[in-house]
Amino acid sequence: MTAGRPTLRERKKQATREALQAAALRLALERGPENVRVDDIAEAAGVSPRTYNNYFSSREQAIIAAVTAERASHVAAAVLGRPAGVSLADAVVDAVVGQYTDPGDHARDALLMITSSSALRACYVDTVTAIEGPLAEAITGRCPAMDRLTAQVLSGSVGAAARVALRQWLQSANVTPSMPGFVVPSGSLPDLVRTALLPLAPALDAAATGSGPGPGETTEPRRRPRV
Repeated sequence: MTAGRPTLRERKKQATREALQAAALRLALERGPENVRVDDIAEAAGVSPRTYNNYFSSREQAIIAAVTAERASHVAAAVLGRPAGVSLADAVVDAVVGQYTDPGDHARDALLMITSSSALRACYVDTVTAIEGPLAEAITGRCPAMDRLTAQVLSGSVGAAARVALRQWLQSANVTPSMPGFVVPSGSLPDLVRTALLPLAPALDAAATGSGPGPGETTEPRRRPRV
């Protein structure tokens, strides 16, 4: 068997997960998320509610997974795919911002639905954490001399900044009087994500070139010990 190739069992599990995600999103768009039960999603995907609970702990988690399932792998691939001459900061910032730029009509409909539900909004923000592991791997892949701890700290900082941007964007939502419960966030999400990430650019580039402080060090000059 080829190393790294998914087993039949793993492929079946992935297919079940994808079927549940697709069913959850389709039903939520058709009925409204508040009118969808876990039993409905399981039945639509052809599995039992017990099987559903092996994959997701709530209907919101399944709905959001359908929208964000490939975000982490896309971010990592985008970082690794940039030319060598592109700085690490530009590669990371552009990769993350790209995931919130022109999502397409179907994803746009899903995003509008997400903004209408406080539970979905909270779950959507929390999923940003999923990019941190693959992003750390992509950073070390792009900068082989960088230690894993530094890469993990950088990716965690990127995830935190993106969460802050998403939370602020969703909190700026305006209630639509003609559609009670429906909210429309104001401002450009890609611009807000980019603004939140830009303060991290110096740290990303310093770590990539090895000119920044190492783990446990500070940017302040060391004091000469007393004798």
